[in-house]
Amino acid sequence: MFFYISQLFSFLVMPLTSVIILLLAGQFMRKRKWKIWFQVAGLILLLIVSNNFLANLVINYWEPPFKPIAELPHYEVGIVLTGVTNLNKTAEDRTFFAHGADRATQAVQLYNEKKLGKILISGGQGLDPVNDQREARKLAEFMVVAGVPPEDIIVEDAAKNTRENALFTKEMLESHHYSIDQTYLLITSAFHMYRAEGCFKKVGVKVDTFPVDYYGNDRILDYKGIVQPNPNAILIWHKLVKEWLGITMYRLVGYM
Repeated sequence: MFFYISQLFSFLVMPLTSVIILLLAGQFMRKRKWKIWFQVAGLILLLIVSNNFLANLVINYWEPPFKPIAELPHYEVGIVLTGVTNLNKTAEDRTFFAHGADRATQAVQLYNEKKLGKILISGGQGLDPVNDQREARKLAEFMVVAGVPPEDIIVEDAAKNTRENALFTKEMLESHHYSIDQTYLLITSAFHMYRAEGCFKKVGVKVDTFPVDYYGNDRILDYKGIVQPNPNAILIWHKLVKEWLGITMYRLVGYM
C-alpha cells in the first residue's frame, strides 16, 4: 500500500504537474486578480524547471562525485539495483535499456577489471507491470551476453522499491552464506545513492558506494543553457523532486 500511495503523491507534486495545475487553476478563477496570479505563477515555474543551466547546477550539487575504478579494492559481491530497463517492451532475446544502463555496463566493467567476485542484481517488477518480465533477470541476461559467467551472477527478482532491495538483498546474501559483517559495493544511479545507501545501512548491510548514471554535466555557462528552455531540465527536476520526496517518506516511516 505504501508503494502505491507514495507513487500517487509523487505524481501530484512533480514540477510539470504543478505547472499544469497552476495554469488550469488560473482558468477557473472568477476573480481576475487570482486568475492572473495563478497563470503567472505557472509560467514562472515552467521557466524555472525548463532552465537547463539551473537544473544542471542543482543536480551537480546533489549527485556525489564518481570514484576512480583503479582506486577500488576487491569486493566479494557488487550489488546492482535495477530501475534501468524498459519492461513495457516485451522481448525474449534482448534487454531494452532506459536511462541508467550504466548500472549494468559499469558493473560488468568492474567485474572484468577484477574489482568484483560476483554481481548481485536486485529488482523485480514495478507498478502495474504489463508482462511477467523481471528486471533483475533481464539485466542478468545482458551481463551473461557481455561475458559474465552465469555462476557469478546472483538474482533477486522480487523487490519493488529501494527498501525491499535492501531487505531482500540481505536475505539473499545470507542464503548464499556471505557474512553481513563484511562490506559490499553498492552500484546505483548517483541521484539515488543517498537513499539507497541509507536503506542498506538501516537493515544492517555494510556498503561502499559506486555512483553511476549521472544526470549532471560539466558546468558550461552558455547562452543556450541559460536562455533556451530544455525538456531535459524538466526531466532532471522530475528526478530530483521524486527522489527528495522519496527520502522524506522513507525517513517518516523509518526505512532510513
